Order: sequence, then C-alpha cells, then structure tokens
Amino acid sequence: MADGAQPQTDLAEQRFGLLVNAITDYAIYMLDPAGIIASWNPGAQRFKGYEAGEVVGRHFEMFFTEEDRAAAAPARALATAAAEGRFEVEGWRMRKDGTRFWANAVLDAIRADDGALLGFAKVTRDITDRRAAGRALYQSEQRFRLLVQGVRDYAIYMLDAEGRITNWNAGAEAIKGYRAEEVVGSLFSRFYTEEDRAAGEPARALATALSEGKYETEAWRVRKDGTRFFAHVIIDPILDDEGRFAGFAKITRDITERREAQEALEQARISLFQAQKLQALGELTGGIAHDFNNLMTVIRGSAELLSTVDLPATKRQRYLDAIMETVDRASDLTGHLLAFGRRQSLNPRRIDLNLRLDALGEVLSRTLDPRIAVRLDLADGLWAIDVDDAQLETALLNAAFNARDAMPEGGVLTLATANRPGDDGIGDNVSLSISDTGSGMSPDVLARAFEPFFTTKAIGKGTGLGLSQIHGFAAQSGGRAEIDSQAGIGTTVRLILPRSTGRTSEIATSGDERQLLPAGRHILIVEDNDQVRDFAADLLEHMGFRTTRASNGEDGWEQMQSTRPDLLFSDIVMPGLGGIALARMARHHWPNLPILLATGYSAEIAGGNADGFDILAKPYSRETLSRALAGVLTP
Repeated sequence: MADGAQPQTDLAEQRFGLLVNAITDYAIYMLDPAGIIASWNPGAQRFKGYEAGEVVGRHFEMFFTEEDRAAAAPARALATAAAEGRFEVEGWRMRKDGTRFWANAVLDAIRADDGALLGFAKVTRDITDRRAAGRALYQSEQRFRLLVQGVRDYAIYMLDAEGRITNWNAGAEAIKGYRAEEVVGSLFSRFYTEEDRAAGEPARALATALSEGKYETEAWRVRKDGTRFFAHVIIDPILDDEGRFAGFAKITRDITERREAQEALEQARISLFQAQKLQALGELTGGIAHDFNNLMTVIRGSAELLSTVDLPATKRQRYLDAIMETVDRASDLTGHLLAFGRRQSLNPRRIDLNLRLDALGEVLSRTLDPRIAVRLDLADGLWAIDVDDAQLETALLNAAFNARDAMPEGGVLTLATANRPGDDGIGDNVSLSISDTGSGMSPDVLARAFEPFFTTKAIGKGTGLGLSQIHGFAAQSGGRAEIDSQAGIGTTVRLILPRSTGRTSEIATSGDERQLLPAGRHILIVEDNDQVRDFAADLLEHMGFRTTRASNGEDGWEQMQSTRPDLLFSDIVMPGLGGIALARMARHHWPNLPILLATGYSAEIAGGNADGFDILAKPYSRETLSRALAGVLTP
C-alpha cells in the first residue's frame, strides 16, 4: 500500500508544481526558516526581473528597499509569520533594474506534523496600478471635498433617507450660522419656518425629490439667530453604484438681495406706471377741459343772446341751431371718451361686414378727396360678426378720415377683410383693415397713437379721439385694435373682432311718432335730476302723452303701484333704488309693461348687465326719444 501511495504523491506534487509555475500574476516561492529563497515561479520572474538561478539561495531581503532593510522589516516579517502563522503587508519592493513597485506581500509559516518550522510560503502581487488608481480616487475625493468646503455662496450638504444632516460645508455655516457639530445628525426641517413645518413642507420636499427626481423651490428659511432669508433650494436623491437610494443632496442659496432688488425694480415699475397714468390723466383732463369749454362757450353765448337781445327770427334760429349742433358735438365727445374707456353702452347685432363695407366704400368715394382712390379687398365666405353697427361705422369713419388727412396729395385707401381661424388660440376672429398710402407715423407717434387727445394735427384739425374710439370699441366688442405704420409708406389700422356666436338678432328698425300707439298713453317718468325730469315731461306731453313724475326709484315704485302707467321711462343712475333694479321689480310684477331706460353712463350697462331692457342714450332729442318709444310701444 505504501509502495502504491508514493507514485500518487509524486503525481500530486508534479501537478501542484505545474499549477504554481503557470501563475504569472503572483510571485510564489519558498523560503527556508532563515529567509533564504528555495524556489522561484515564473510570476516572480515576470514582475521582479530575476531568473531562478539569480535568486535561489539568496536572502529574500534583497527585494526590500534600503530603508526597510535598515528598519529590519525582513526579519520582523519572518518573526511575525513564525509567531502568528501569517504576516501580510503592503509596501514598496525592488525589481532587478532598481525600480520600485507597490506590492501586497503575504508570508505564511510552513510547519511539519510535529510543529517544527520548515520554512515559509511567500506570495507577492504587484498592485502598483491599483494603488495609483486608489490614490487618484482619494485625491479626487479630497479635491472635491476641498471644492465643496471652499464654496461659501451655497450651502451644500447631504441628508440621509429620513432627512437627517450627514455633512456640512463652509457655505452652509456662512449662510445658516450653524457649525457642523451643531447640526449633523439633526433633521433639516429645523431650517424651515414654523408655518412651513406645520404645513408639512419638509416631508413634501423629500417626497417630491424621490418621486420626480428633483425638488426645487424659492421660499423663506430660518438662520440660527432666528432671522429669515429668502432661499433658492434644490434637493436631489442620491443613488449608489447599484442604483439603491442612499439619501439626498441639498443645495441652498441665499437670494434675499436678489429678491429685494426684484421687488425694488417692480416697485419702481409700478411707480413709473402710476406716474404715466397721472400724466395720461392730466393730458386727458386737459383735452376734455379744452374741448368742453369751447362747447360750453358756444352754448352759453347763444343762450345769453337769445335771452337778452331782441333778435330777428333768422338770427334766433341760427343761435338755436348752434346750441343743438354743439350739444350733438358734446354728445359725440363723451361717446368717444366712453368708447376709449370701454364704458359705452353697446347694442350688438349680427351683421354682414362685407355688405356694410361695400356700401361704405361708395359713400367714402363720394365724400373723401377725389384724388383718393377707395378700394375694397373683401374675403369670400367672410364670417358674420356681432357688433354695434353705429359704433362700427363711427370707427370706420374715424379711420378713413385719419387716412384722408395723411394723404393731402391723394393716394389709395383700402378696406380689406379676412377670416382668422383660431387667432391667438382664443377662437375664430374676423379682421377688418383700413390701409392708406399716406405719410405714416414715426415710432414715437405710433407708440402713443391710441392715447385720447393725442394728435399731431394742427390746432382745430382734430380732437385726438378718433383712434382711441377705435381702440375702445374693439376692446369692448371682445376684440382688439392694432396699428402698423412706417413713416413715408403708410398706415394700416386693423380691427380684430370675434366671429358671431349666433346669439344676437337684428335690431328693430327705426320708427317715428306715427308708429306709436294712440296718443294719450300714460308714462311714468323717474328721474332724480329736476331739470332733466321737467324737460322729459314737457317733451312727452308735447308729443301727446300723459305723464307722472317721480324724483327717485322709491318714489317711482310707489307711483307705479298707484297709477299703473302704460310705460315706465326711468333714468338708470340714481341714489338708492336705481333704474335697473326698479325695472326688474316692474317686470316681475307686470311682465307686459313696456320699459325704457335712459342714461348718460352706467357701469351696469357698460358691464353688459342691461337684462335686455331698451336703453336710450343721453342727451336725447325729440327724434331719438320718439324712435325709442316706438321700439318699446309698437307691438
């Protein structure tokens, strides 16, 4: 049995020798108890540079650096391995050519069955590259740490999964006032305001960062001394190399100064806007005062002459005509102002714009300078629009007259229409353009073109209200007005008006006194102004109606219940019970009672709260009152 075991042992030793000699990444060799090299594998030859014949029989200290040999490192290694069974170390070793390499060295003691020391097994590996990579990583981490610690404008720190602070940079200390030892380990919610903590904002911030990959906000935060600062905050989740959640990266910047600068800029903008409004108001009131004083001068002068001078019939009529003409001009002026302020009372109807422009083009051809050619460029299939046709005509005439004045030597005036589907994403619109080939406007003039009473025309040649009326009319009709102009080339005024919704209907045609129901009908007049009330009563009685007068809404309601009139004619703006409220009460009790309301201006009417009542604009004449009565009294 013993004879058969010997060949097997030899075979195992041969195989082991082949294995050791096949390894080239490790130096594997044997030492005797004194440290003398007894064997040498190809791996040792590869990275130490010696062949077996050059090292076998020599002490292994030959591979140590001079400083290690001077420090007795070889002897210490043998002693430790002999005493403890194993010795492992990393350090510099020497190659045959004198160069150094960083080695991981393991020395294991080899003992016989009886415990006697037979020698040592020596395994060495060249880990120079790994050490270099590790040192590079370490240096990179150190540089990054220095970078983070050197940043003082940003608080940069990390949180664990529960929101506890795990590190703290110098910027965090500078911004928030805490040293690292005061905050590491505590919850980051300590920096939030009480109201944000009560609202659960810290937890919501972490949850958002996890679910969306990032949380970013601007909000108030609290320093150590209790003062607040306005912060820009970013929280990012941190994942390790295997994609597992490891915590949060937190970056905070103090943007209080930037916010204060923005607020100061906004306040300056508001102040400038208020100053501009005051300037515009000053120009507006100056323009109103100028025009109304001129009108009042004509009215007062004519009235004084009529009352104090015995005039021939022709002159009396001339002054009477002057008063009525001036009142009409005053009415037009207030109409333009209300249009600019989007406060006029509009009576929209569904109209065919192309048909209106076709008729208007003929009128303009006859009334404008004969050197001006009027051309129409009307789109086929143009959509209908819902507008107040009288105000539309006024806007068109204002634009046309401005174009005429811009072409004193003649030119071309073009009226064009077009459908604009889905314009600006707010629905279908219709475009109406009035273009001229006149002098055009400079950028400064163009910027102020819509301002009321702003005009470049000579004194007495224009009020400066034409374009402002166009602007106000378009806006109150649900659209907008635009101007394109170049000096020396011409100007285009464009109205963008919403496509008809089909909810409006044609307005009743005008009537006259002969269309009224039989004379003698009873009309209740409710008007808080004594002079206007007396004038209305005299006018109605002269037209053949019976009247009852009330000075306010409450009095009018009592009179209505006791006299049961055939028609209620009431002012809208009155103290106490106003005309709209009175009309609603009357409609509720007497659904078939005709009602006519009158106003010079009403916020309710301008805001579209007329409730379907017929409205008569002040100042009114016998003719306009007659037509309005015909509209409500005719079956």
